[in-house]
Amino acid sequence: MCEKHRTESAREPSAVARCGCVGQCKPADARRAVELAVAERCRATHVPCDPDALSDALLVTSELTTNAILHGGGVTDFHVDVVGPGVSVSVSDGSDLLPVAVSPVDQQGRWRAGGRGWPIVCRLAHDIRVTDLPAGGKRITAVLPLP
Repeated sequence: MCEKHRTESAREPSAVARCGCVGQCKPADARRAVELAVAERCRATHVPCDPDALSDALLVTSELTTNAILHGGGVTDFHVDVVGPGVSVSVSDGSDLLPVAVSPVDQQGRWRAGGRGWPIVCRLAHDIRVTDLPAGGKRITAVLPLP
């Protein structure tokens, strides 16, 4: 896991607004929800959206939802909220295992396919929290700046 981020236990439901995904959430559904939330914030504040910041938020959203599908048994919940100068993306799955960064090279020195998603999330997010859920599983919340 990223050394600069923390884990915690969930004591109460998330205060973040649910948006977009019902049932099996696909990465495209999650990205669309993030785009809509950020666009609404830009409209409401009359501030132009920073395309680079939005691109980072969409990439992190894709990585978190894809990782939940590939390694966590699927997305069990998704939230997006624009809070202050940032966008918060939360993805829940049924696995209790913490995300890990794996070496991009195997023991024989060959490049591996995949394994780059979690390091991308760690690099782009301003804050990351991994929360154990009371009924099992985890929620990963990444906050990204929106200048």
